[in-house]
Order: sequence, then C-alpha cells, then structure tokens
Amino acid sequence: MSAPQITTSAQELQQQGVKLFEQHEYEAAARIFQQAREAYAAAAQEDMVAEMKVNIGLVHRALGENQQALDLMQEALRTFQGRQDHLRTAQVLGNMGGVYMALNDRDEAFKVYRQAADMFLEIGEKELYSETLLAIGRMQFRAGKIFAGATSYRVGLESKAQLTPSQKIIKRLSNLITGLNNRMV
Repeated sequence: MSAPQITTSAQELQQQGVKLFEQHEYEAAARIFQQAREAYAAAAQEDMVAEMKVNIGLVHRALGENQQALDLMQEALRTFQGRQDHLRTAQVLGNMGGVYMALNDRDEAFKVYRQAADMFLEIGEKELYSETLLAIGRMQFRAGKIFAGATSYRVGLESKAQLTPSQKIIKRLSNLITGLNNRMV
C-alpha cells in the first residue's frame, strides 16, 4: 500500500472513530483510533499520530480513566510543541484542563486552561478562546470564586460570535455581578 492509500485509510478510520465516540461507543472508538494511529505511523505522519493519541485520551477521559488520558495527551502535547503547532498545542492544553478537573487538580487545570486561552488569543482563534474562558469561568464558579467566574464568563461571552438565549442571560448576570464587584472595590 502506498502512502496516499495509507493516509486515506487512516482518515477513514479516524472519521469512523469520531462517529463512534459521538455515539458513546467508547471502547469501539478507542480500537478504531488505535488502528488510525498505526496507519498514520506507517505513513510517517507524526502529527496525526499525536492527534490520535489525543482522541484515545478523550476516550479514556469519557470512561473515567483520567490518568491514561493525561499520559496520552502529554505525549501529544510534546509532539505539537516540538512542531511549533500552536493551534493543536492549545487544543491539547484545553483538553488537558478537563482531565485535570476530573482529577480534582484545579490548580493545574487553571494553569493549562490559561495557557490554552492565551495561545488561542495569540493566534486569533476567538471562538476557541471564548470556549476556554467559559471553561475557566465554570471552574471558578464551582470553586466558589463568584466574581472571578463572572468576569471570565463575561469576557468569554463577549468573544463569542453567536450567543444562545441562555448565554445572553448569563452574560447579563455576569455583567451585573462584575459591576457589583467593581462598586465594592
């Protein structure tokens, strides 16, 4: 099999794995992502091998196997950082934030979310920047940091192109809370 055929096969496997993941067929998705990973490795596409590691990591996270998820994502992170692939580096950092939250390591989650947000902003990925700030805001609210959470939410929602009706309400509430905090200071 030539490299283009291997790549096509790997892409098809990847797409099949995504469908299975979206259907919550996690074990099957993991097997397919592993096959895609092997096909990408055979085609010497290290960036796609790393991407499959992230996908397999997301499966582990969905199954509550957070340390395995984190290990795979850290391997992928090193690959993307080495390639100076800022978009995928930031995406992996964002995914790692969710894993750290599942591991109840809020400090590390905040650190990687913040790194991801900063990178998304730097490269002009406003929607991903916004989503990351919303994740930070949710984390801060859960930790009882209401004003910080409201501020993160407000900035995150300001960066979104389209707001859902519930996000519009949350934005108004966040503006209200932030305004109250500013008056108290």
